[in-house]
This record gives sequence, structure tokens and C-alpha cells, in this order.
Amino acid sequence: MSLPLTGIRVLDLSNVLAGPFCGYHLARLGAEVIKVENPNGGDLARRLGGDPQRAERLQGLSFVAVNAGKQSVALDLKSQAGKDAFLRLASEADVVLENFRPKVMERLGLGFDILSKCNPRLVYCAISGFGQNGPWSARPAYDQIVQGLSGAMSVTGDAASAPLRTGFPISDTISGLTAAFAIAAALVEQRHTGRGRFIDVSLLEATIAAMGWVVSNHLNAGVEPQPMGNENFTAAPSGTFRTATGPLNIAANEQKQYRTLCDLIGRSDLKTDPRFAKREARKLNRTSLNEELNAALGSRPAEEWEGLLNASGVPAGCVLTVPQILQQPQLLGRNFVETLPTEQAGESPLRITRPGFRLDEEFPVPSLPPSLGADTERWLARLGYADREIEQMISSGAAGTPRQGEVHFPLVRAATDGAA
Repeated sequence: MSLPLTGIRVLDLSNVLAGPFCGYHLARLGAEVIKVENPNGGDLARRLGGDPQRAERLQGLSFVAVNAGKQSVALDLKSQAGKDAFLRLASEADVVLENFRPKVMERLGLGFDILSKCNPRLVYCAISGFGQNGPWSARPAYDQIVQGLSGAMSVTGDAASAPLRTGFPISDTISGLTAAFAIAAALVEQRHTGRGRFIDVSLLEATIAAMGWVVSNHLNAGVEPQPMGNENFTAAPSGTFRTATGPLNIAANEQKQYRTLCDLIGRSDLKTDPRFAKREARKLNRTSLNEELNAALGSRPAEEWEGLLNASGVPAGCVLTVPQILQQPQLLGRNFVETLPTEQAGESPLRITRPGFRLDEEFPVPSLPPSLGADTERWLARLGYADREIEQMISSGAAGTPRQGEVHFPLVRAATDGAA
């Protein structure tokens, strides 16, 4: 199968989540993605996740989630031999992706200015917490720090619980998608003009950009966003309601949907009640309206209301857990979860999720996430190094290969966010 990025080579120097998530999407679209990792432990995510035994082998489940289909070349970029090997790799690459703090690559002598001289077509994407310049540029950044600084936490939760972090590293994730989009656009230009690009992705700016409606209300109407829990500030009734068996999300955002909802719950009188008859009135009186709806919805189970409302054109959905949604026929039928080849005899196979889009052909199942340095020797030989030179680089620590049969590193238990 020919995929959109077939023939594109990406050097992925990134760590933990934002960069690796970007690289994962590029790999699934057909790019040859080579993780360039430090021989001494590699990507920190190799030691993160819910399976301690896999983490001891540097195949932590956090790493598995976003590194299938990649290769691994272990080079010490602080050594001259490692730098030289990386320069050879970069001369044949289309993309370099990194999420070090700004200026780290320059200090290593491997910044964009240097790399673009040996490869003018190179697309270089740097992901950082705050961007490559500005008073905060040198600050360290984790997903939670950015969630707090961006204002995202201030509008998450309700008046009693805010500020609240989202249940997954949303700033890292959004930044990874932002980077993948920008890289793909730069590759189109590269194909037309032969020109490379430097792409500066900021976790802070990517997060704020994704908060478009909230930010626009403040910029253009002077509205200070407030945490509203499960309510939708643009419409009512739109939020989470109580049923006989549990919570149910209903989004009757349009007038027709609201009127249909009133009929379905046996409260046609709410259509003409002056507190609720018009859209803006419903927003002003959402608390009273919610009380009326909760009382009526308590007569049936959530699943029953879900089917009845959707069949009548009123968007509704039960509030599910992660295990519950992954077992739904909608995802099962579309093969959203993929099973990778078994890594070791007697061990359960690894499962990963596809990207959030489909092509007109099925994605091929990717290879297992690479062992640290799994492709080092092959790539060094391909770059023209003699066997003796490869052995010397490995023995000196300038390059690394998989270490068989040893316990690698202690588990890292506290770090749960992606690092920029």
C-alpha cells in the first residue's frame, strides 16, 4: 500500500509525548521515522506506563502508545562521533523533529543553521513549551504547567472544582498534532520548491489556539471565561443530565432540537414557558431548566433515553469509561484498536489505537515499537561506516545497540505528563 508520506524520512529526536505523538502520525502516514535516542536510556517514556515488567525492558506502555512503526538509532550527540553520524543521517533526511529546550541543538552544533547547510531541503520542527524566543523560552515545561498557564485549567471543572487539569495530557497532544500538520504543509512546499523550513511549535500557543471560542469571547466581547462544569456556554439545554441509571449528555443546541426534547420527555409546556422559549432566555435560566429536565429524565435509563433522543434528531450520549467505549461496536467495527505482533513468547500482544482518521485503504499494522538502538548498526553501515568503526563507536558509548538479558533502569513512577 502506498501511503501519502511514503518516501519521506524523519529523524525523530523527541522525547515522551508531544514530539513522539507527532512522529507517530507521520509514521502511520507512511514516513520512515527513525528515533534518534541517547544510548543511556533513550526516550524517558520507555520507563513509563502501567506494566512494570515492560518498563524494566525499556518498552513502557507510554512509549508503546506513540512509537509503533518507528526505528531506533542510539547516538550520543555530545560525542563527536555521534554528531558526525547524525550529520550523515540529516543529510539524507526530509525532516528533523525535536522537543528539546530552545538552543540545545545549537549548543550541540546541530541547529537548523548547521543542518540546513548540509541539506537545504530539510524541514526542521522544534517543539518547546513556550517557543524559541521570548522571556519564558528557556523555562522547562510539562503538560500540566502549560495547562495552567494557558487558561485551560481555569475553565475546566465548575466553580467548586476549578482550576482542574484534563484527564490526559491535552497540551502535549494538541502540540503534537499541530506539529504534524505544519510538517506536512512544509513537505508540500519542499516538493514544489526544494526549500526547507524551520517550524517553531509552542505548547502554550498551540493550547491557547485550540481554545478558540473561549479566547475569542474574551478578545472581542470582553467576556472573562468561567468554569461551567459540564455545561455548554453557547447553548442550553446542553450538558450532563441525570437519568434513572446514570449521567447522560444532551446537546439540544438548536431550537428544533429543544422543542423535540420537550415533547419526548412529556414536557411540551416547557416549549412556551417564557423562561425557556427562546435561546438566550434558556441560557439565562439554565439552572431552572436543568431542574425540570432532570426530574423528567429520571423516569428512564440513560441507554433508553440515548436511543430515543438520537432517533429523533436530538444529540445524546451516555457517559462512558475508557474500557466501555473501547468495547462499543462503533470502534470494534472500524478496527480502531490494532493488535501488534507478540513481543515475547507467553506475553500478551500489545494493542494500540489508530490515528483519529481513516484513509480510503486500511492502514497496515505497524511494527512493534523499536528496542533502544535496534537499528543503529544497520544505519551506520548504510551511512558508510566500516565494521571496525561501528564496533569502536559502540564500545566508546558514542552509539548503542539493544542490551540483551539485563535489567536496564529503575522505574520512573512520578512523571505522568509529557515533557516538552
